[in-house]
Amino acid sequence: MIIEYHRPQTINEALILLSRDQPATVPLGGGTVLNQPSREAYAVVDLQSLGLDEINKHGQLLQIGATCKLQSLLELDGKSDVVLPQALCDAIRLEGTINIRQLATVAGGLVSADGRSPFGTAMLALNPTLTLLPGEEEISYGELLPLRDLKLRHRLITQIHLPLNTKLSYHYVSRSPFDLPLVSAAVAIWSSGRTRVVLGGYGEMPALAFDGPESSGAEIAAQNVFQNAGDQWASAQYRREMAVVLTKRAIADMGGRV
Repeated sequence: MIIEYHRPQTINEALILLSRDQPATVPLGGGTVLNQPSREAYAVVDLQSLGLDEINKHGQLLQIGATCKLQSLLELDGKSDVVLPQALCDAIRLEGTINIRQLATVAGGLVSADGRSPFGTAMLALNPTLTLLPGEEEISYGELLPLRDLKLRHRLITQIHLPLNTKLSYHYVSRSPFDLPLVSAAVAIWSSGRTRVVLGGYGEMPALAFDGPESSGAEIAAQNVFQNAGDQWASAQYRREMAVVLTKRAIADMGGRV
């Protein structure tokens, strides 16, 4: 339940508000999560006046403002010299309807991602770097995600730095083509051969299954992630089997092998 609403005009004003212990104060981007009914009482700091929605390309790095909308990021592809991985575009479309994508922000999607989030799963494979204030701390998404409640207390994400020179593949299975995944696999491969495999479809967050200098061993690593991943939607055995299938498929997409 939102008990206070603030709309600062500067980042410094926002940081002062976020530094409070009482009432609990959190950033508000698109509001797709915070506007949902909740028993918790908190104050929100609306970020829309802070100019944090710009997108700039620097070489092979895409600098994305924290309040950039998911739909804006999707529409960027093909309308400029920026070419996003097709798999990332597919994951953004799966994240929600166009109405949701026009509200949801990039930073909000990253912070709120649970295990079934296509966007969170794909981005964890790419492992962008985020800038946090105060302190200008640079932290990878993989480091932030398991500690997000602690790391983001009294702090603000301002930018996301996404590599554009990395190949990405995303595969999933679900009850219907537009439903959230029961199992998904996102695989990113760098020119050096470095390979990251992230599995989604279960749990509080996507799971990093593998990060190595090449793809060898990714299949075994993927199988081990879902040892106890049964719920009302799918059994652990099904998820283990599909994790291997989808990981193989994703690596094969990019000319690799397991």
